[in-house]
Order: sequence, then C-alpha cells, then structure tokens
Amino acid sequence: MYKIDILVQGYPGKSLCHGGLGWSTIALLRGISGPALGKTILIDVGAFSIRGEFGKQLKNAGVAPESVTDVVLTHAHWDHSVNYTLFPNADVWIGRVEMDWATSTPVGFNPLPELYVAELARHPKLHLLEDGEEFLHGFTAHLCAGHTPGCLSFTLSNGETDVVFTGDSAKNRAELLSLKTDMTMDLSASLASLHRIWGLWRARPGTLLIPGHDLTMRLDANGKPEYIGQRRAGIASWFNEDLEVMHEFDISAPRF
Repeated sequence: MYKIDILVQGYPGKSLCHGGLGWSTIALLRGISGPALGKTILIDVGAFSIRGEFGKQLKNAGVAPESVTDVVLTHAHWDHSVNYTLFPNADVWIGRVEMDWATSTPVGFNPLPELYVAELARHPKLHLLEDGEEFLHGFTAHLCAGHTPGCLSFTLSNGETDVVFTGDSAKNRAELLSLKTDMTMDLSASLASLHRIWGLWRARPGTLLIPGHDLTMRLDANGKPEYIGQRRAGIASWFNEDLEVMHEFDISAPRF
C-alpha cells in the first residue's frame, strides 16, 4: 500500500554543551495501491536546522511540498514538529492529550516551540487523535506517554510488512533494549510505553520499527534487533584563520 523512505535518519545522541541536538527521523510514505493511492505522508517533520537537507531529500524523491497530503506528528517538541508550516495543503495529525498539554504549558526553558504550538492549535486542518484511533488508511495511534504526556506511537498495517513508528517514546536501541529512558518527563510512564511498544513490535514477525533517533530495525529469528541502513553523521568546523580550511569530524560511530 505504501512505499516508505527515510528522508532524514535520526541520530541517537545529544549535545554536551549546546542544548538539544535534535536530529530526528523523518519518514516519507507514498500510497502506491488500494485506498492509500495518492497519499503523500510525512511522519514527523524535524527542526529548523534540518530544512536544507529535508528540502533536498524531498526534491530527490520528486515530492513538492504542496503535494504532501498529511503530516503526522508523534509529539510537539521542536525537533519533530516545527516544519509542519512548510506543507500548506497537508492535514496535520497529533494526539489530543499532547495538544492539551502543549497548549497549557507556560512559556519556559523547555523543548516546546510555544509560538508554533499556538499556531498549530488554530490550524484549519488539524486532527486530534485518541489512543487506539484508526486514521488515514492502515494507521493506528497508540498513546505512549513519558517523554511527553501525549506522545504517540503509530502502527501501520502495510501488506506483507507492518511498521511501528515510535517517535521519542523509544528514541533509540539503547532505550528499547535496556528498558530505561533518557530525557523523559515520567519514568514509570516511559517504562510502560516501552513494554507497549515491544508488544506492538512482536505482534507480527518481520515488523519494522522506526524510532525517533536511530536506524530502522527488525527482530531476527531469535528476537534480537537487526539494523537496516547505515548511520551517517558528521560535523565540519572552522578552527583555522583560512576560510577554506575545515576540520571534519565523523560522529557516525565511536572511535574507540
């Protein structure tokens, strides 16, 4: 039903001294058959810093911003949500619990982009999802609170291969495998959500899991994750007085 491409690969790390790194996964789904035909869907839309790469990858995929029919948000944090404004014709989907929390949270030193949340609340094509609600074609929303009170994960029944999109309810392999979470508002809720995600993942053999900040993965015959794709991440920096001289740092994997 849907062809799935990872436009931007999420990165499982955080900055040590410059606040949030925020390199989150952005997935593109295009309906190629059945009731999904004609749909162009984005699961999360990233932060301001990703716009150049995001636009490049959309262009490479042959997708114009005006042709995106739906933006599906796992939660309201800045690194997953702010670029909904780039898709003028899209319906926007987010959890009701998440929006109730986000719109009632006072402005503060937190990851909520308050002005974008306020605009989203007035969006003419906003849809608020409930736990267990089926929407679009093949999608079901699952409340997986903890990271935020209204985080959603999504399951997609996609013919031969189902998919679980976890957002930041399970940001990376370390959280999934250790059953511990970093950067959560509620540790006990996050633990319950991790167990729920594992249940969704194990429900059908071969199901893909796409986390908020890591590679796509599936469970092998022994129930262990195997990873799909290759992590790529790096930084080029100016430490020289010559503009043409840059130092590149590969941060796709540890050096030691």
